[in-house]
Order: sequence, then C-alpha cells, then structure tokens
Amino acid sequence: MQEKNTSVSFDNTELAFKYKSEKELKQAKLLFSLMGQPALVKLGTRLTPWAIKNKLPVKGMIRSTIFKQFVGGETLAETAKVAEKLGQYNVQVILDYGVEGGDDGEAEYDHAADEFIRVIDYAATQPNIPFMSVKITGFSRFSLLEKIDGLMHAASGTLIKRYLQVIEQLDPAEKEEWHRVRTRLLRICERAAEKRIGVLIDAEETWIQDPVDALTILMMDSFNKTTAVIYNTVQLYRHDRLQFLKDCYDAAAERDFLLAVKLVRGAYMEKERARAAAQNYPSPIQPDKASSDSDYNAGVRFSLEHLDRIALVIASHNEKSNLDAVAWLQQHQVPLNHPHVHFSQLYGMSDNITFNLAAAGCSVSKYLPFGPIEDVIPYLMRRAQENTSVKGQTGRELGLIQAELKRRKGA
Repeated sequence: MQEKNTSVSFDNTELAFKYKSEKELKQAKLLFSLMGQPALVKLGTRLTPWAIKNKLPVKGMIRSTIFKQFVGGETLAETAKVAEKLGQYNVQVILDYGVEGGDDGEAEYDHAADEFIRVIDYAATQPNIPFMSVKITGFSRFSLLEKIDGLMHAASGTLIKRYLQVIEQLDPAEKEEWHRVRTRLLRICERAAEKRIGVLIDAEETWIQDPVDALTILMMDSFNKTTAVIYNTVQLYRHDRLQFLKDCYDAAAERDFLLAVKLVRGAYMEKERARAAAQNYPSPIQPDKASSDSDYNAGVRFSLEHLDRIALVIASHNEKSNLDAVAWLQQHQVPLNHPHVHFSQLYGMSDNITFNLAAAGCSVSKYLPFGPIEDVIPYLMRRAQENTSVKGQTGRELGLIQAELKRRKGA
C-alpha cells in the first residue's frame, strides 16, 4: 500500500530532467523557442512534408531536432535505448509504431499489422513496456472508414446495432475489405492477450470514429473478460464523449467485460472545427477550454469511482488533472500504483509531470513513437502545431528547461 498522504509536486526540475544532459537540455530549449513562433511553425509544417515527399535532403536536420525530441528512433533497436534509459527512472513506455493513414493498398496494410505484432512481441521481452499503441488507419482505408461512419450516422439504435446493420449494407467487395481490417485487428489483439501487453487503440477524426469505437468495444468484449488488454481512446474535447464513456461503462457491465480507456483531451481541434464550418454542421468540439477541462476531469473522476469495472490511462499534460487524480487516490486510500490506474505523457513533453509522478510511486509512462522519418512526419507536425496552439504549452516547457539549466549552473 502506498503512503496515504505522499506529497506530489511538479516543480522539481532536478527530477524532471535528471535523464537529460546539459547539451540535450540546451537543444530542447532552442527547439521550444522556435516552436514559440507561430509564423515559423506554420511555414515549417507546410514545407516539411513537401520536402520529404520530394526527397529533398532535410532528413538530417529533422533527425537532429524535432525527431530527436519527440520520437524514440527510426527502428525498434534505436528506440530500445530510449526505453531502457526511461526505465532507470521507473518510467514505463507505450510503444507506438508511427504509421498513419494512407491508401497504400492491402499489402501495405498487412505489413503494418505485422509490424504492430512485432512491437507486441518485443514489448513482452521488456520489463517496462506494458502497452503499445495502434491506429486503425494504419491498416484500413480511410475512405472505407468514412463511408461506414456516414452510414452509421444515418442508422438508428445503439453503436453496436448501428455498426452491425451498416456492415450488412456494404457491397460484397467492401464487406470483404472490412473483414480483412477486422482480421488484422483480431490478430493484433490475440497476440497482445497471449503476451499480456495492453493495446491502446488511438482516437481518429470524428467522421471515421464510430466504426473504430464499435470495433474496439467488440474486441474488449472478447479480450477484456478478466484483465484489461484492449483500451479505447476517448477525446474529451468532444462535447459528447463524457456521455459516451458512461454508455460504454453500462455496456461493459451488461456484457461483463472490463472497460479499458485512455482519456485524452484531443488532437484534431482545428481540423474538426474547420470541417464542421465548411460542411455546415455543428462542431463536435467543446465551446471552450473550460468545458473541455470540466468534462475531462469528470471523466477521470467517473473512471476512478468505478475501478472495479474500468481500467484507466490518464493521458494528460494538464498539471491540475494529474494532481487531482493523485489527490483522489490518496483521499480514498487507493494505492498510487493500482493496476487499473496509469498516467502517461508524450515523450519530449511534460517531463516535470512524468518523472515526479514516477518518483512518487505512480504507474506512469511516456508515449514513445518510432518509425522511419517519412512515416512519423504527420505525428511530428501535430506536435509542432500543438505546442504553438495550446496556450502556454511552449512557455511552460521553456520555463522548466531554463529553471533546470539555471539550477545546474548554480549547483
């Protein structure tokens, strides 16, 4: 049992950056300084994918800057070194093979599924890699997901009933294609259950999310009977997701499986709002940050109150959300390392949260992507945009790095 009133603070920069050399800290300082300039980021996020696509010699620069900050490596072997280093500080790892959507054909999708299985096999050999992450768009055609989602919106009934109705409406070729998608995920889930590795299914854009949710819940029903293997991702910057979380809990209770969820605020806000405006439908995004924060914290609280049925990953860079969760655990005398409670932050960000939680005895990880530079470019561009658009994010990172550099100078 953990101590009941362990004091947790995110101000200790010595703990936060102990794993980084002075040179690495200075490189991070420069990178976040550049990310604090919106015009530069806007230009960079447009030019970089174009430069990669046209095979311009930019990989070396990318590898030594933004890639190094946010990605474990281009291969599993490179990433293993980062994971081992994090493990020295009781920080676990969520491995993410950084392949994202693209209409590259069935052979490419089969290869992606094989890679996800290879990641599971590797994670099972390591002491500090309890999870890996999967994007359904890594092995499914985006436009097929979009079609299924659109048909589901036109159908009636529960999520699963709508899903089953719609699959029957597909033409034979599409039905067969979807069967291959489902089979790929089934292979991944079977291996994960066998190796006892958690699979976190990433959230996608709202216009393809319904089939992803349905498929994930069906996999939970199969694989989460006794332990949490398959996790869905709930984006609480969507105004309908708190109710969705509660509906999923009811389904889990009815079907007698463990609901496993990763709670995030969300990653596609600007794209979602722009599409809603362009196509003249109500935005799925919360009206303001306060509403998003309120639903996020309510989702965490609801999950903590039902730990007998819910396994929870609190994936947040918000200090208050993390501190509130720790305070709830302490107040209710629940161990900080309870098997159904896990904290996580992205690699390269919020080290003050991750390493201080680890030092306090929490189960905490870094979300660690890896893959060839051209494959992880979409992820890196989102990190650059997020650090620019999320108010105070870059300034907070910079301030912490500067404080640690100053502390080391005076030490």
